[in-house]
Amino acid sequence: MTEDPGRRRILVVDDEERMVRFIRMNLEHDGYQVMEALNGKQAVDKLRDTPDLILLDVMMPDIDGFEVLEMIRQVSSVPVIMLTAKGEEDDRVRGLELGADDYITKPFSVREFRSRVKAALRRTRMSGDEPVEGPIAAGELTVDPGRRQVTVRGERVELTYVEFELLAALARSPGHVFDRAALLERIWGDSTYRDPRTIDVHIRHIREKIEPEPKQPEYLLTVRGVGYRFRDEGVS
Repeated sequence: MTEDPGRRRILVVDDEERMVRFIRMNLEHDGYQVMEALNGKQAVDKLRDTPDLILLDVMMPDIDGFEVLEMIRQVSSVPVIMLTAKGEEDDRVRGLELGADDYITKPFSVREFRSRVKAALRRTRMSGDEPVEGPIAAGELTVDPGRRQVTVRGERVELTYVEFELLAALARSPGHVFDRAALLERIWGDSTYRDPRTIDVHIRHIREKIEPEPKQPEYLLTVRGVGYRFRDEGVS
């Protein structure tokens, strides 16, 4: 199925009008519809227009990007790409832990920007095109790709879009060891421009939600010097 950019609406949230104009120009060049918000309140108000993707700046007056992200996640699972200042690793980690799907570090190249936007929109499109899969059960954990649900001991666990995709990718191949680059490619389509530590942040966050003891995980296991694997009863 070929994507029609003109049908995809992107909300740009940034208090710098010059940055908004720059982003708008590049998005419209690629055929996307663009909505604008110059502050957090406007961003939350425009959720009713159901954007397909939100580009959200961290540093804004009154309500910063993290607070806006928290408000968005209370009512919507729309993909969010955070725009962070160069070198501010804490901002990137915090954004991912609050439910951001990806981040772009300012200043960024147009090529990188387009790559991130296309990847985020491609993920959401593909999630609706994939065949229905049956639930994957391991101990007290159940991952249901068809319904996009995760339960632990019968209780529903809320995961972000990326967290669910990462957990499902590992659960589909129990015992198989994935390095970080392979997981980046599984989730984002490529590992270009992305810090492999992004995977570590998401794994830690998933563990906090599904593991009885996150520091002694039962399901998402670390393979030192390589990456991660999902538990397999036949693998020690």
